[in-house]
Amino acid sequence: MQFFKYGQKGFTLIELLVVIAILGTLAGVVVLNVIQFIGKGACEAASTEKHNIQTAAVAYTYNDSAHQIPPNVAALAPYLLTTPKGTWTLTSGVVSAGTYPGCASIP
Repeated sequence: MQFFKYGQKGFTLIELLVVIAILGTLAGVVVLNVIQFIGKGACEAASTEKHNIQTAAVAYTYNDSAHQIPPNVAALAPYLLTTPKGTWTLTSGVVSAGTYPGCASIP
């Protein structure tokens, strides 16, 4: 066992507990903010997908269909790069309602 020389000190138990408490508080704040951003990302993705389907409906109306309104989202498949993850409803060529996994209300 090595003894401390004159003037050398180690950390006390109180100092170590204070540092651990501060690190625990910071970790708690970070985890809560990350969880909040994960939930917000799903709603942003839903908003983007809704906008993409609306843009595809406008392209359908003006391009191939002789200005007819698309009957459903399936008719928009040639205008979309990927298959929509959500379930969307078209009314008069406008996205009127929809559901998206992980998002309670779509902006």
